[in-house]
Amino acid sequence: MKILQSLRGQIAVGVSVMLVVLWVLAVLGSAFVVKEEIDESFDAALQETGERILPLAVVELIGSDDATGAKRILPIAQHDEKITYVIRDGQGQVLMYSHDADLRVFDTVKGQGFVTTGDHRVFSRSAVSGQYTIQVAEPLTHRQTALRETVLAMLVPLGVLLPLTLFGVALWVSRALRPLAHLSVALRVKGADDLTPLKLPNLRSELVPIQHAANRLMARLSRTLEAERAFAANAAHELRTPIAATLAQTQRLVAESPEGPLRHRAVTVEGELKRLARLAEKLMQLARAEGGAMLGQGPADLVPILHMVLADFARSAAGRIVADLPKGSVPSRLDPDAFAVLARNMIENALVHGTDMPVKVTLDADGTFAVTNDCDAIPIEVLSTLTMRFERAGAQGSGSGLGLAIAAGIARGLGNDLVLRSPVADGRGFAVALKLT
Repeated sequence: MKILQSLRGQIAVGVSVMLVVLWVLAVLGSAFVVKEEIDESFDAALQETGERILPLAVVELIGSDDATGAKRILPIAQHDEKITYVIRDGQGQVLMYSHDADLRVFDTVKGQGFVTTGDHRVFSRSAVSGQYTIQVAEPLTHRQTALRETVLAMLVPLGVLLPLTLFGVALWVSRALRPLAHLSVALRVKGADDLTPLKLPNLRSELVPIQHAANRLMARLSRTLEAERAFAANAAHELRTPIAATLAQTQRLVAESPEGPLRHRAVTVEGELKRLARLAEKLMQLARAEGGAMLGQGPADLVPILHMVLADFARSAAGRIVADLPKGSVPSRLDPDAFAVLARNMIENALVHGTDMPVKVTLDADGTFAVTNDCDAIPIEVLSTLTMRFERAGAQGSGSGLGLAIAAGIARGLGNDLVLRSPVADGRGFAVALKLT
């Protein structure tokens, strides 16, 4: 059952079942006590009845002139007789009996005191030196009915109390586990960009160790991620100078080398060094994007920043970019430098991995920035991996596989999601968009 898959459901059902079992056990125990009390009370009433009727019957028999046989006592008014009796003489002959008495019930009873037959409880008492004996009988069904009605009176409320108990326990458990839900929400919203310690007030004592353990785990993760980012940034920074120096020497070697195999090798080395320099730059951008701090001191207008980025691409990708920018300003809390890095990587990704068709760059007045390029449709299972580091989805271009990872890191720092979509129209195309406000 679905309710038993939750901790609240298990506690509510478990407590309710336990209460029902305890209630039933208590009723059964009470039924045993009630049965003893009923038997004791009914026996006392049976004995009292016999001891009161016997003297009166003896007086009537002694003063009676009728000796024609057993005398049946007629009722004053018609009614069901719960207790019947028989008066016998010393030889066991029936002298008198009540109007509803079944003599077969008394025929098998011998001796004095209480005797239980198959379906009756019988009390016998003698008087006048054993010359007269009274036998008083009561059906056992009378006692059984009284016991059954008493037990049912205790069990019937259980049918009403069970739903109320289940509801009350569920409500109480939900209130008691509310701090656990708060802790769950606080843990769920944590990510690589927010590993600050949890500080939940009024936390239950059982949950405090969980909070401490989660804080220790996040502290270790924070140190690990910080070390990784620092290493990537420092390594990229330290590589820039030797790469630049080597690239300059290689370019000089290309200029001084005559046409031939040597110059061809120098040109190849120059291209690889340029690629290495771009990779080092991307690693520095990725380290900054994943390090957070993507928000500026205040809202900044994105339109002039995007104009500058597009002007840079106008020299290297003339005629390949179609821009659709608003005439007014588009303020955003994103840091201007971070937006420039974001726009450059998104546009560069579209130029490298798209066809020769124009790349469309749009910035809406509501702050949505999008870049669309033409390409074959990308399967959805591949689409979800494109923001991973060095993921190129089988592309053979010159890209580093870090552009969308950098854009995704900036999006996380902004607190929004980078949206990837393919196909865009007519079963083709790829689009990436981000809300910047």
